Amino acid sequence: MTGSADLLLHPVRLRIVQAFLGDRALTTSQLSAELSDVPAASLYRQVARLVDAGVLQVVAERRVRGAVERTYVLRLAAASIGPAEAAAMTADEHRQAFMAYVAGLLADVDRYLQRGDIDLLRDQVTYQMAGLWLDDAEYAELLRDLVRVLQPRLANAPGKGRRRRILATVLLLGEDAGT
Repeated sequence: MTGSADLLLHPVRLRIVQAFLGDRALTTSQLSAELSDVPAASLYRQVARLVDAGVLQVVAERRVRGAVERTYVLRLAAASIGPAEAAAMTADEHRQAFMAYVAGLLADVDRYLQRGDIDLLRDQVTYQMAGLWLDDAEYAELLRDLVRVLQPRLANAPGKGRRRRILATVLLLGEDAGT
Protein backbone atom coordinates (compact mmCIF):
# COMPACT_ATOMS: atom_id res chain seq x y z
CA MET A 1 0.00 0.00 0.00
CA THR A 2 1.16 3.55 -0.61
CA GLY A 3 2.78 5.73 2.08
CA SER A 4 -0.15 7.80 3.39
CA ALA A 5 -2.59 4.92 3.09
CA ASP A 6 -0.27 2.60 5.00
CA LEU A 7 0.24 5.23 7.70
CA LEU A 8 -3.41 6.24 8.08
CA LEU A 9 -5.10 2.86 7.83
CA HIS A 10 -3.44 1.31 10.86
CA PRO A 11 -6.37 0.66 13.28
CA VAL A 12 -4.98 2.64 16.23
CA ARG A 13 -3.66 5.51 14.10
CA LEU A 14 -7.03 5.70 12.32
CA ARG A 15 -8.82 6.02 15.68
CA ILE A 16 -6.37 8.70 16.77
CA VAL A 17 -7.02 10.69 13.59
CA GLN A 18 -10.78 10.26 14.05
CA ALA A 19 -10.55 11.55 17.63
CA PHE A 20 -9.16 14.85 16.31
CA LEU A 21 -11.91 15.35 13.71
CA GLY A 22 -13.95 18.47 14.33
CA ASP A 23 -10.98 20.81 14.77
CA ARG A 24 -10.07 19.46 18.21
CA ALA A 25 -6.88 20.12 20.18
CA LEU A 26 -6.04 17.24 22.53
CA THR A 27 -3.25 16.24 24.87
CA THR A 28 -2.13 12.62 24.99
CA SER A 29 -3.85 12.38 28.40
CA GLN A 30 -7.16 13.50 26.89
CA LEU A 31 -6.64 11.19 23.93
CA SER A 32 -5.83 8.30 26.27
CA ALA A 33 -9.07 8.92 28.18
CA GLU A 34 -11.06 8.78 24.92
CA LEU A 35 -9.23 5.71 23.63
CA SER A 36 -9.07 3.99 27.01
CA ASP A 37 -8.93 0.52 25.47
CA VAL A 38 -5.60 1.34 23.73
CA PRO A 39 -2.54 0.60 25.89
CA ALA A 40 -0.69 3.82 26.79
CA ALA A 41 2.63 2.68 25.27
CA SER A 42 0.92 1.88 21.97
CA LEU A 43 -0.96 5.18 21.98
CA TYR A 44 2.20 7.22 22.62
CA ARG A 45 4.09 5.29 19.93
CA GLN A 46 1.34 5.86 17.33
CA VAL A 47 0.99 9.55 18.24
CA ALA A 48 4.75 9.94 17.77
CA ARG A 49 4.52 8.25 14.37
CA LEU A 50 1.71 10.62 13.31
CA VAL A 51 3.71 13.63 14.53
CA ASP A 52 6.81 12.44 12.63
CA ALA A 53 4.69 12.07 9.48
CA GLY A 54 3.24 15.59 9.89
CA VAL A 55 -0.33 14.36 10.44
CA LEU A 56 -0.44 15.67 14.01
CA GLN A 57 1.13 18.99 14.97
CA VAL A 58 2.20 20.15 18.41
CA VAL A 59 0.50 23.48 19.15
CA ALA A 60 1.32 23.85 22.85
CA GLU A 61 3.62 22.45 25.51
CA ARG A 62 3.52 22.79 29.28
CA ARG A 63 5.32 21.21 32.22
CA VAL A 64 3.25 18.79 34.31
CA ARG A 65 4.99 17.11 37.26
CA GLY A 66 8.39 17.22 35.58
CA ALA A 67 7.17 15.95 32.19
CA VAL A 68 6.23 17.93 29.10
CA GLU A 69 2.56 17.67 28.14
CA ARG A 70 1.94 18.43 24.49
CA THR A 71 -1.29 19.52 22.86
CA TYR A 72 -1.82 18.30 19.31
CA VAL A 73 -4.07 19.24 16.40
CA LEU A 74 -4.78 17.35 13.21
CA ARG A 75 -3.30 18.62 9.96
CA LEU A 76 -6.29 17.61 7.85
CA ALA A 77 -4.47 17.89 4.52
CA ALA A 78 -1.82 15.43 5.75
CA ALA A 79 -4.48 13.10 7.17
CA SER A 80 -5.98 12.07 3.86
CA ILE A 81 -5.11 9.97 0.87
CA GLY A 82 -4.82 12.28 -2.11
CA PRO A 83 -6.38 11.67 -5.53
CA ALA A 84 -3.08 10.69 -7.16
CA GLU A 85 -2.29 8.24 -4.37
CA ALA A 86 -5.81 6.78 -4.50
CA ALA A 87 -5.55 6.39 -8.28
CA ALA A 88 -2.28 4.46 -7.86
CA MET A 89 -3.79 2.00 -5.38
CA THR A 90 -4.70 -1.48 -6.56
CA ALA A 91 -8.19 -2.95 -6.18
CA ASP A 92 -6.90 -5.03 -3.27
CA GLU A 93 -5.43 -1.95 -1.57
CA HIS A 94 -8.77 -0.15 -1.96
CA ARG A 95 -10.48 -3.21 -0.46
CA GLN A 96 -8.09 -3.08 2.53
CA ALA A 97 -8.62 0.66 2.92
CA PHE A 98 -12.40 0.29 2.82
CA MET A 99 -12.27 -2.56 5.34
CA ALA A 100 -10.27 -0.31 7.69
CA TYR A 101 -12.85 2.46 7.19
CA VAL A 102 -15.76 0.10 7.90
CA ALA A 103 -13.98 -1.48 10.88
CA GLY A 104 -13.43 2.00 12.34
CA LEU A 105 -17.08 2.86 11.79
CA LEU A 106 -18.20 -0.40 13.40
CA ALA A 107 -15.98 0.28 16.40
CA ASP A 108 -17.49 3.79 16.75
CA VAL A 109 -21.02 2.34 16.65
CA ASP A 110 -20.05 -0.35 19.14
CA ARG A 111 -18.64 2.23 21.57
CA TYR A 112 -21.89 4.21 21.28
CA LEU A 113 -23.99 1.09 21.92
CA GLN A 114 -21.89 0.18 24.97
CA ARG A 115 -22.71 3.48 26.69
CA GLY A 116 -25.67 1.82 28.36
CA ASP A 117 -28.49 4.35 28.20
CA ILE A 118 -28.80 4.61 24.44
CA ASP A 119 -31.71 6.24 22.70
CA LEU A 120 -31.20 6.74 18.97
CA LEU A 121 -34.03 9.31 18.75
CA ARG A 122 -32.84 11.37 21.74
CA ASP A 123 -29.21 11.13 20.64
CA GLN A 124 -30.15 11.81 17.00
CA VAL A 125 -28.14 8.82 15.83
CA THR A 126 -29.13 7.47 12.44
CA TYR A 127 -27.91 5.20 9.71
CA GLN A 128 -29.60 4.57 6.42
CA MET A 129 -29.05 3.70 2.81
CA ALA A 130 -30.80 5.11 -0.26
CA GLY A 131 -30.68 4.45 -3.98
CA LEU A 132 -30.59 7.53 -6.19
CA TRP A 133 -31.02 7.53 -9.96
CA LEU A 134 -28.75 10.34 -11.16
CA ASP A 135 -26.99 11.12 -14.41
CA ASP A 136 -23.43 12.46 -14.17
CA ALA A 137 -24.57 16.11 -14.13
CA GLU A 138 -27.14 15.45 -11.39
CA TYR A 139 -24.53 13.56 -9.37
CA ALA A 140 -22.05 16.44 -9.71
CA GLU A 141 -24.80 18.82 -8.57
CA LEU A 142 -25.51 16.59 -5.53
CA LEU A 143 -21.82 16.67 -4.57
CA ARG A 144 -21.71 20.48 -4.94
CA ASP A 145 -24.86 20.75 -2.79
CA LEU A 146 -23.34 18.55 -0.08
CA VAL A 147 -20.18 20.68 -0.01
CA ARG A 148 -22.28 23.87 0.12
CA VAL A 149 -24.33 22.54 3.06
CA LEU A 150 -21.45 20.94 4.99
CA GLN A 151 -18.63 23.44 4.45
CA PRO A 152 -19.86 26.14 6.84
CA ARG A 153 -20.62 23.55 9.52
CA LEU A 154 -17.16 22.01 9.26
CA ALA A 155 -15.81 25.37 10.41
CA ASN A 156 -17.85 25.30 13.66
CA ALA A 157 -15.72 25.35 16.79
CA PRO A 158 -16.66 23.46 19.95
CA GLY A 159 -19.09 25.49 22.01
CA LYS A 160 -21.92 25.49 24.50
CA GLY A 161 -24.67 23.13 23.38
CA ARG A 162 -22.60 21.70 20.54
CA ARG A 163 -21.89 17.99 20.45
CA ARG A 164 -19.32 16.52 18.12
CA ARG A 165 -21.07 14.40 15.53
CA ILE A 166 -19.38 12.09 13.07
CA LEU A 167 -20.67 12.05 9.51
CA ALA A 168 -19.52 9.10 7.42
CA THR A 169 -20.37 8.84 3.74
CA VAL A 170 -19.97 6.19 1.09
CA LEU A 171 -21.06 6.84 -2.47
CA LEU A 172 -20.99 3.77 -4.75
CA LEU A 173 -22.32 2.77 -8.13
CA GLY A 174 -25.15 0.26 -7.87
CA GLU A 175 -25.31 -3.09 -9.67
CA ASP A 176 -27.33 -1.64 -12.53
CA ALA A 177 -24.93 1.26 -13.11
CA GLY A 178 -24.88 0.63 -16.84
CA THR A 179 -28.61 1.23 -17.30
